[in-house]
Amino acid sequence: MTTSDTEAPSTSALSPTAPATSGSSSTVRPGGNLPGLTGARWWAAAAVFLLHALVFLPTYPFQKSELFRTIHQNFLPMQFGATAVTFFFVLSGFIIYWSFRPGTSTVAFLRRRILKLYPTHLVAAAMFIVVASVPLSRIVVWVPNVLLIHTWLPKWTTVGGLNVPSWSLATDLAFYMSFPLVLPLVRRIRVDRLMAWVIGLLAFIILMNVAYHFGLDGPTSTANPFVPRLVPGEVSPSTDLHASQAWFRQQDIPVVPSYWFSYNFPLSRLPEFFVGMIAARMVIEGRWRNTRLTLPLVALAVTYAATYVVPVSFKMSALVVGPMCALIATVAVRDLRGISGFTASRPIVWLGNVSYAFYLIQFPIMVLVSRLVIGGRQFGLLGWVGCTALCFALSLAAAAAIYQWVDLPIMRRFAHVRPRKPVQQAA
Repeated sequence: MTTSDTEAPSTSALSPTAPATSGSSSTVRPGGNLPGLTGARWWAAAAVFLLHALVFLPTYPFQKSELFRTIHQNFLPMQFGATAVTFFFVLSGFIIYWSFRPGTSTVAFLRRRILKLYPTHLVAAAMFIVVASVPLSRIVVWVPNVLLIHTWLPKWTTVGGLNVPSWSLATDLAFYMSFPLVLPLVRRIRVDRLMAWVIGLLAFIILMNVAYHFGLDGPTSTANPFVPRLVPGEVSPSTDLHASQAWFRQQDIPVVPSYWFSYNFPLSRLPEFFVGMIAARMVIEGRWRNTRLTLPLVALAVTYAATYVVPVSFKMSALVVGPMCALIATVAVRDLRGISGFTASRPIVWLGNVSYAFYLIQFPIMVLVSRLVIGGRQFGLLGWVGCTALCFALSLAAAAAIYQWVDLPIMRRFAHVRPRKPVQQAA
């Protein structure tokens, strides 16, 4: 997923950009709240949840039916959730640039990002360890995940060794580490060349995935290669394979190179973060003024439809980065102009605030429901819908509790650097 923070400081924050250069018609003072973007996070998190519920809830015989294959191949393929992750990655670059305060030290910046990223992740990881009975002796399974370094090695033993959705947090961490280095470069881009840089990064993303497709081993057909790992029988098992003891015991689980490089490898996703940063500067400098959602949404629909007819290296993110950038910039401009839509309503904004915890806790909840409710029973489509609804309710309740009792208190207590008291000189 994920960007882990769309909370911004008050509108009194100074602009993170250099003074506007020639070609800039009007600038915006950044740092204010963007409720439409906060609310949009919820829909992306909900899309990931729906896909995960389809593939990670072992509801037999539904998962072995032709109906399931039709739904998974035609309506909820893997790129349905992957597109939402692309949204989070581009949004992360946008929000980090938007909310950055001038003069903030690198240490203070990373301190805030780590405080936002790790506590909720550790709560979800601890819950998964308990409900999945993860053998702590298998250090390779859980330590890299806890540290968020697990996607740097092309082995499913580590990439998918613990709470599966947390793979994207390792990429988020790479984003945050790169930001202090990239920020001065983004500031130096001439205002009239910002769009050219976005187009250049989009072209680089496509060319990078072309290289992965032709230079690395992996599926070359356009069919959806992702299916649940099934076990024999028509009775539901007590857990998905990713949370089973058989999975944890395996010494080495290789990945498909072209898929891992194009989707999981953090460096491959950095350009999406940079696109988001430049998009934020375009909004700040008044270079993106569109407030109509129609064109970005149509472009996103067209590129998403194209993912059905391209190889796997292009299915997961490459085609939709551009439309996601346009959509995020447009929603931000709408927020700045006070155009409130459904995603900016108070209930949806609240859901957006808890979406990070919701994204992380969903898989542990699914493992728990699989053990207590699904295992040993049989389910058709309606049974899967009922189990999904139960997981949704429990995940949302747990996310709200984590946000209220973990995330908010930690950020309020530790995230802000307190100004030093002036030293009084003796009279």
